[in-house]
Amino acid sequence: MTTEITRHVPLPSDPRTSPLPAAAVSAIERLAVRLSVPGAMEAAARYGVASFRTMQMSHWMDARPLSDAEFDDFEFLQDVMRESRALLAAAGLLRLIGGAR
Repeated sequence: MTTEITRHVPLPSDPRTSPLPAAAVSAIERLAVRLSVPGAMEAAARYGVASFRTMQMSHWMDARPLSDAEFDDFEFLQDVMRESRALLAAAGLLRLIGGAR
């Protein structure tokens, strides 16, 4: 005796399905990026941290001159931002850091 099992897989146009919540769509997009472009999410995170630290150091520069070590750090942060942006631009993922596609 053979039993055939079929299951219904709803198509996107199927009226019995509802759209995914925004959080689920966002999670799926992050997963798709992580799987399709190795290092993209990490580059976006590095860019965000370096951008924040650069902003902090810019405020310090308004109050006092930076020491040589601080200035080296400032240049390093800018290099991190530049490299991260280049990776994301090459992958067409500038939207991860708030840039255009």
